[in-house]
Amino acid sequence: MGEAVMNLVSHSVPTLQLSDAALDIYEAVQALPIVSPHGHCLPEWFAENRPFSDPAEVFIDPDVSVIRMLLSQGVWLEDIGIGVPREARNPRAAFQLFANHWHKFRGTPSHLWISHALVHVFGVAMPLNAETADSIYDRVDAELKSSRMRPQALLQSFNIDALATTDSALDDLTSHKAARLQKLRGKIIPTFRPDSVLDPTHPDFRADVATLGEITGENTASFAGYLEALRERRAYFMANGATATDHEVGELATCYLTEKRAATLFAKALAGTITPKESQGFYGHMLTEMAQMSVEDGLVMQIRGGSMRNTNKVLHGKYGPQVGADMPVGANWVRGLGALLARVGNVREMNILLFTLDESAFARELAPMVSHWPALRLGAPWRYSDSANGIARYLDQVVETAGYWNLAGFNDDTRAFMSIPARHDMWRRGVSQHLAQQRARGVLTRSDANEIARLLCRDLAIDAYKLGSVV
Repeated sequence: MGEAVMNLVSHSVPTLQLSDAALDIYEAVQALPIVSPHGHCLPEWFAENRPFSDPAEVFIDPDVSVIRMLLSQGVWLEDIGIGVPREARNPRAAFQLFANHWHKFRGTPSHLWISHALVHVFGVAMPLNAETADSIYDRVDAELKSSRMRPQALLQSFNIDALATTDSALDDLTSHKAARLQKLRGKIIPTFRPDSVLDPTHPDFRADVATLGEITGENTASFAGYLEALRERRAYFMANGATATDHEVGELATCYLTEKRAATLFAKALAGTITPKESQGFYGHMLTEMAQMSVEDGLVMQIRGGSMRNTNKVLHGKYGPQVGADMPVGANWVRGLGALLARVGNVREMNILLFTLDESAFARELAPMVSHWPALRLGAPWRYSDSANGIARYLDQVVETAGYWNLAGFNDDTRAFMSIPARHDMWRRGVSQHLAQQRARGVLTRSDANEIARLLCRDLAIDAYKLGSVV
């Protein structure tokens, strides 16, 4: 089907429909500039401003929710280009296979996000299915070649004020430095992610600790030198725009060891003789050390728990963490954060943002915790809960205990760049629907709802992530 014919064909774009009262609130926040304080876009996109190569790179490769659904339906990952060398990829065939299964995404947030991107970003006016896949591929592919689809132009057209990436503690941040020289419409900032040099169970721990020493000039064979190297890397990230750290925690069990005990466990970790229980203790201690360093330097601390990473060991070993199947599990947040909070929980200037895949923890533990500890805020629903119903459940479970000002606003947590506007739009619609219901119940006035809508859609994220000097 030619482009002219394609533009004459219309179809209903799925979206979260709003009541008239919710629409009144939504219209005031719909066009707010986007703040994306945590995600996985690549900084080199914005530094180099190269065009995206093909529709599969845009819609399939970066989106774990797409890969997950196709895998669950028996699609072999090599057939959609996962684990295949770039020169051997067949993106048109991958997109066709994706389109063949597109109807199976109905009811999922992916269906809303991708439909939104196809229509509002690429101007596709026909429904995606097996018969239209070729025509839509050609349309998207042609659009990707235009200058308005370069990453820097999209940053502006998406109305993004700030976008944070997630970067290894060892990253030299070359792309961030280059992006900063571009004088972009939106700021691209790094996030300090040190898990590989904190957790002895990480497969790269010993090698990365050695590299940490090499790039800082500190003796990381000693515990004191190791701590100093971490401080230097944090300072380096801050000098390049970082405002936050990010920590994935499998077993949440913070502690605070004596310096002698911590040094002993560190030596055992470097020697490869540390036990699993000792590894947990060392990592728990280092999370507390990271929190104390945040008190010193002001970096916001993100802690992600309630997740068992890489449960599909076969696929993780073959393809890496993109298809590792992270799953929700219970975590004891009260006891698990006890030692850390005993050290820094009452520091008013400290921001520790808590995220979980375990929705049952929202009302039971996390909302009560953030409503008490000055240092804590509750992060947005994440991974399996960043859907229309997930947003509604989240707000329903946490607001009565935590209020609104103890929340950290929204972050899209994605590498699927084209879906960022759709993800924020879904959050803004969900917030508007919630606040309209609060008005109808008499809990909020109209002016309350309008004020809180802006807070939840922009201002709380700026405050929680200390982005005031960035946006």
